[in-house]
Amino acid sequence: GAEVDKGRLFKRKDPDPESGFWHDQAWRVMRRPWLYALTVSAFLVVLAIPFFRLNAGQVDDRVLPEDLTSRAAAEDIRDNFTSREAGALSVLLDDADPEADVEAIDAYARRLAALEGVERVDAVTGYYGAGIVELGVEAGFVPANDLSAERFGAEVGAGDGTWLSVVPAVEPLSPEGEALVGELRDLDAPGGAAVAGQSAGLVDSKQAVADNLPLALGLIALSTFVLLFFMTGSLLVPAKALLLNVLSLTATFGGMVWVFQEGHGADLLGFTATGTIDTFTPVLMFCIAFGLSMDYEVFLISRIKEEYDLDRDNEAAVAKGLQATGRIVTAAALLLAIVFLGIATSAVSVVKLFGLGLTMAVLVDAFLIRATLVPAFMRLAGRANWWAPRPLRRFHLRYGIWENEPIAILDQRDLGKAPAPPPSPSGSD
Repeated sequence: GAEVDKGRLFKRKDPDPESGFWHDQAWRVMRRPWLYALTVSAFLVVLAIPFFRLNAGQVDDRVLPEDLTSRAAAEDIRDNFTSREAGALSVLLDDADPEADVEAIDAYARRLAALEGVERVDAVTGYYGAGIVELGVEAGFVPANDLSAERFGAEVGAGDGTWLSVVPAVEPLSPEGEALVGELRDLDAPGGAAVAGQSAGLVDSKQAVADNLPLALGLIALSTFVLLFFMTGSLLVPAKALLLNVLSLTATFGGMVWVFQEGHGADLLGFTATGTIDTFTPVLMFCIAFGLSMDYEVFLISRIKEEYDLDRDNEAAVAKGLQATGRIVTAAALLLAIVFLGIATSAVSVVKLFGLGLTMAVLVDAFLIRATLVPAFMRLAGRANWWAPRPLRRFHLRYGIWENEPIAILDQRDLGKAPAPPPSPSGSD
């Protein structure tokens, strides 16, 4: 009840929408909009440059702390042995008969073994590779035995088909491993071949993301634009919101590439750079960061739109809107940053990347985008912020999202579409 604020340490008057830190900040920016717009935009563009060097990959043992035995064993094998048995590729010849097509399988296995980056090929017909040793002589081939025939032959009643194990001499989760998958798939095979394994999974997962990413981004951009149009009745404000979000997110991703992919600050943060960023981490970070940034955008723009509808003063509306929402946006951003920094304390580097990346995204959006670039661009655009073609304006007047109904009626009257309201009785408002 009335005692809810009892014991409050800091007492203050009700906030004045025409004064305060964020109101003054808006006017500071709007007095020199070009300076703030160009300076902050240039800073974010510089941060975004490493993003264009993004090399998507998959996580391996190096995301773990160095003192774990699983990582130590994997690194020992990686550093001191030439072959990568655990990363072997499986090549399925579904239409090949392991008994009738022996010569074709043998010829195909020899072509596989001759590829650069292949250490050994195991097949139903034998074992192939430059490193194959028989009786102390590097023969490059060991004939099949009962074990290989049983291992690579299809089960009884399962029909024809065989498979080959291709052991690489290169790191499976690397550009060289991806290139080897391409060579295997391009090589003519008896009856056609299907390639599986760590390297093949990396290639296919990157392709699956790349194929659907344009559609996903397009749907997100379109739905966001439409919803912001319903809220503002403007074409420029939604476009500006999308542009600033892209700038903020690419700057964040650029910083993460510079740190976690290229290894700057790796010793300070306690992780091992692998030269790649996990394929799915940027996608997940984008979804969360874009949603949070658009949430802040709706807080700010809805208040600015409400003030503009009342007074038709673009600059004053921006200052009042930022003053009204600056405290809550800043508090929310700082709280989220604390949570994400907690995530960043993880010893697993991919989790650390996720926490630090989202921390940076939230802080950049709250302090550089909302508090600086939004006022600057709103000042530069002026009344054009709220422009839309007359047919769309009529559509918005009828179906748009309004703070309250009388504002819509006043807008219709201004366009000559509705009669003026009758005078109120007794001279009251």
